[in-house]
Amino acid sequence: MMVQESMDPLGLAVEIIDPSKLMTWGQTSSMTVLPEFLGLVDGKDCDVMKKGQECRGVVYPPPPTKSRWNWRDDNGTQEANHATPPFRCRPDLNSKVVLWSGDITTLKVDAIVNSTNESLNERNPVSDSIMMKAGPGLQEEIRKEVKGCGTGEVVVTRGYNLPTQYILHTVGPKYNIKYQTAAENTLYLCYRNVLQKVQELHLTSVAMCAINSILRNYPPEEGAHIALRTTRRYLEQWSGALLSTVVFVVDSSDMNIYRLLLPLYFPRNPSEEENGRRHLPVEIGGPDGEPLIPDRQIRIIDNPQNSHHSDVCEESVDLSSWSSSQLDVSLNVGDHAFSQMQGDLDQQRLLGGSHGQGDPLGDIILKEMQNKERYERLLRRAKMEDLSEVSGIGCLYQSGVDVLGRPVIVFIGKWFRFGEINLEKALLYLIYLLDPIVKSDYVIAYFHTLTSSANHPSLTWLRDVYNVLPYKYKKNLKAFYIIHPTFWTKMMTWWFTTFMAPAIKQKVQSLDGVEYLYSKILPDQLEIPMYIIEYDMTINGIGYARSN
Repeated sequence: MMVQESMDPLGLAVEIIDPSKLMTWGQTSSMTVLPEFLGLVDGKDCDVMKKGQECRGVVYPPPPTKSRWNWRDDNGTQEANHATPPFRCRPDLNSKVVLWSGDITTLKVDAIVNSTNESLNERNPVSDSIMMKAGPGLQEEIRKEVKGCGTGEVVVTRGYNLPTQYILHTVGPKYNIKYQTAAENTLYLCYRNVLQKVQELHLTSVAMCAINSILRNYPPEEGAHIALRTTRRYLEQWSGALLSTVVFVVDSSDMNIYRLLLPLYFPRNPSEEENGRRHLPVEIGGPDGEPLIPDRQIRIIDNPQNSHHSDVCEESVDLSSWSSSQLDVSLNVGDHAFSQMQGDLDQQRLLGGSHGQGDPLGDIILKEMQNKERYERLLRRAKMEDLSEVSGIGCLYQSGVDVLGRPVIVFIGKWFRFGEINLEKALLYLIYLLDPIVKSDYVIAYFHTLTSSANHPSLTWLRDVYNVLPYKYKKNLKAFYIIHPTFWTKMMTWWFTTFMAPAIKQKVQSLDGVEYLYSKILPDQLEIPMYIIEYDMTINGIGYARSN
């Protein structure tokens, strides 16, 4: 349906599609042929379809081959995978979803998604269309400002000549069966980060292409499951947000997959709810739709040798929402190979090997993905939560640049009272302040002036904060100045950088006075409390601070 016309780079009229005129998922009728097509129940409307046959105007593919997502067992019988329907009929959510096949560049939405590579120059039909029709301005912005995008991340550019305000570029994973869990985590992050970016930008509509690119060998059916369940969970959690339209833009090869799976994640009636209960995979992810890894659940028992005895008292503890160091930690305790001193089943699952044959690289990749997901969750919270109680203290802020033009982060130790401050919000505020800065080189100036034991954070907390921060924080930190150090400071700094944070050991410098800092940061670029200047003059003399 044409609502207006624009001109493409070749001067031809382009049809602009208004998504509000498209039929939502809730407005479409339920097709009783779907369960019959899958061979799940005895239907009356259509026989089981073969490829190329048509029913009610829809051409269906043959039933999927055997995979972890299939809903029938090897004997052809059916058993419900869930005691209750995992997803209920929600007309308010169904009214926000649109399934559409067409050119994503013609949609008049607030944002469209571009699935590309790390350099944002992947050659695929969607990316090629976006780049060509947006015009040279888009490529210029990518070259000068964006430069690249990490796997699972999202970067934003303007829409330029397209009828959309923004383009959300994201990089999907390269699929390998040995690293299946890592690929699933990454694809989930792509969809979740896109939706989070939509919320941050206060947008009302977004069009998403299939991020699970065939070029990257990702199975379309598995990718569709992740896309739909992540979107469903997000809309459930943020049903009152501004986002009112999510358009799944798929090509003809993916259309039938989405038609088959949408009723399971977005049921329109009790019958489709029941189909979801019976036919959705057992693995439907966590609260956000994130993939879960059952093999990483551990049980601890009193005596590993008696782990299989029924009279053993077992304790199962779910620490997924626990936060002793105010960090996101997920750990389950239970009957597992850990208590029997077996090999790492998670590693074996990732790599498809037998006991003792796991590749450590697989475990490293998975750990990196989990750390990245944890940080992204903290970053989203930092952008949405009220952190005024921490920012109002004034102990951490940005103050000008150093002589090399690098941003300077100032930390006032005396104003940081470790035992009184909300450590969770302190971490969120740290991430909120530093995340946009650490993308390039930066320095930190820590003033230990007139601090007491009440201002000293524990080494455990410092270690946890250090571990949760991504590699870019350590890599782009070029100097960490400690002004007015004490013997305690020097001793703790040596211990921490030697045993916990060796990556920044050579970047730490202790300075006995503020003036020594002026050769690195000019006075007019350094905003610090007056009590620091007064203390500095007291211990070093008035003439010492002449340059202030």
